Amino acid sequence: MEGFLQAWNEASVTTLSYFWKAFWAFCLGYLVSGMIQVFVTRRRMQQAMGTPSAGSVGIATFFGFVSSSCSFSALATTRALFAKGAGLIPSLSFLLASTNLVIELGVMIAIFLGWQFIVGEYVGGVLLILVMIAVVSLTRPTKLVEQVREQLSEQEGDEEASGADWRKRIRSMDGWAEVGSHYAEEWMMVWKDVTVGFTVAGIISVFVPRSFFEWLFVGTGQGVEHTFLQTVEHVFVGPLAAFFTFIGSMGNIPLAAVLFGNGVSFAGVMAFIFSDLIVFPVLRMNAKFYGWKMALYIAGVFLICIVVTSLALHWGFAAIGQLPDPSQQKAIGEQGFELDYTFWLNLAGAAVTIAFAWLARSMGRSLGLQMAVGEGWLEKVLFVLAILALAWLVGGVAAGLVVG
Repeated sequence: MEGFLQAWNEASVTTLSYFWKAFWAFCLGYLVSGMIQVFVTRRRMQQAMGTPSAGSVGIATFFGFVSSSCSFSALATTRALFAKGAGLIPSLSFLLASTNLVIELGVMIAIFLGWQFIVGEYVGGVLLILVMIAVVSLTRPTKLVEQVREQLSEQEGDEEASGADWRKRIRSMDGWAEVGSHYAEEWMMVWKDVTVGFTVAGIISVFVPRSFFEWLFVGTGQGVEHTFLQTVEHVFVGPLAAFFTFIGSMGNIPLAAVLFGNGVSFAGVMAFIFSDLIVFPVLRMNAKFYGWKMALYIAGVFLICIVVTSLALHWGFAAIGQLPDPSQQKAIGEQGFELDYTFWLNLAGAAVTIAFAWLARSMGRSLGLQMAVGEGWLEKVLFVLAILALAWLVGGVAAGLVVG
């Protein structure tokens, strides 16, 4: 019994340590996202994204880069863009960029993984978009796109953002209050994914033996080198593992670090990270937006992109002798809580969070509290899991006091 209590405490402390290292990165990302959403109007994006030209794809990618990393927020924005005239290729470019090229994701990867994964994330994000363009161009789903766009045009209301000049808005308290509202809403949308994702990562890092990863990912635990077939197997198992975790793009980074620390190949870990847009909740939401036929088409396109991109990155790094070594993986959970740069950045993040919440409320803006639970049965299931995860963490900390 005492052994279990010690392991429970270790898993909980590991989870809290993960979140401690990442809190300021969330704050930074959601601040940037809120500013973009308020000071850049959707109309400007839509006007420039109507055709699958290089310019449209470039603009879509840029706006995805500076937008929210929340998968569900990105899905909603993509739907609005597509419904109001943006082409399928620019819309999917925006979606891929907003979940793979965003600033806060790169910061998270820098915290939990090595420089190769940062390069892999951003180079891979561009490769995902290029492969997607090739696949969509080859398959030409013209009839399907027309059917979906017709359905959306009947449902879409006037969701145009305020046309006020951004220069005036950036100098007004109301503009910054709206930024605060978006900032709070981002947290309300992702807290469940983050809580469950980080808790699962802590549990797996302590309770799941290395032998399980060696069984799931063939060849794991045999060093950096993996055979051709083992690497291919990893890039298919990675998305499969992501599909059943139900965790978003930010919540799965600590778990990706656990996978890599247990010897999963670079390709397998990158495939796992890239798979946030083919997990079941995302598939379900796309089906709700576009119908199951289009949702499965998008998931199929993204799976091809993930496999091709992950293999290209793996063999590219192998060719130059720069594949990351799992034995060098940082043990984040063992570093504890120190009075270092993380402390001061987290303190600044907490101050920003409090200030924006106060400003938004004082100006009559919503904090998105209704989003904390979410709509639909899956969101409610995730909410219950998040509450259970919090109870687990509290119990784990208490267990540490019991065993001394």
